[in-house]
Amino acid sequence: MTDNEKILYDDGTHKCVMFGFDDESHEDSFLSVNQYLIVQNGSGVLVDPGSEAIFDDLYEAVSRHVEIENIKFIFLSHQDPDVSGSIAQWAISTKAKFIMSALWVRFMSHYGFMEMSRIMSLADHGAKLKFGNDYLKFVPAHFLHSPGNFTLYDSRSKIVFSGDIGAAVVTSPEDYKHVDNFEKHVEFLHGFHKRYMGSNKLCRAWVSHVQKLDVDIIAPQHGLIFEEKNVKLFLEWLNELQCGSDFMSELY
Repeated sequence: MTDNEKILYDDGTHKCVMFGFDDESHEDSFLSVNQYLIVQNGSGVLVDPGSEAIFDDLYEAVSRHVEIENIKFIFLSHQDPDVSGSIAQWAISTKAKFIMSALWVRFMSHYGFMEMSRIMSLADHGAKLKFGNDYLKFVPAHFLHSPGNFTLYDSRSKIVFSGDIGAAVVTSPEDYKHVDNFEKHVEFLHGFHKRYMGSNKLCRAWVSHVQKLDVDIIAPQHGLIFEEKNVKLFLEWLNELQCGSDFMSELY
């Protein structure tokens, strides 16, 4: 296993892997980006596979954990290029179905993806998908960065793959780990969430849904993962966060 990989869960049958591949050629705009893979009994689900620039590196890394032809689903939490930019390459390389909000289906052609029959579009209230002996739950997170946004809950590992919710603006390699000190970590969370999350009301709606689930880890698309007590601390923090339209007077 390389420095760009971290096993989040492995019980011998079901495994979740975190990758950390970034487009390092653009140092001035560098942002830590995470990609995720869920594997059960040799079948895979790829979560937020990222931009075209990292496709080759991620393809090689994923292939060490699952046969590429056995990737059944590729989930895109929202439309941004650091999530969806490589969709055309993964479409060529796999036979996977692509899961995304119904709002973004028509925009995928702008990434060079034309096989609309391979898209499983999510209605606003989300969905539950059987995966092996367990299930994947697509939890609505609308306007928490994107107007058509979903987070993914894996019932076996008890991980919420939260997209930009929980994202932290960290850049150095040593930051590629879990949160140790939540109070210190808030300084990396606050600026991003204040601007990119829609409002406190929307934060509370998502937190309410997630608190009904049995969650051990929250794994965002940028920055560090939340484990153990930090899951509860993050949800409590987000539940009280003033953000987005709560600051309209500052923006207009």
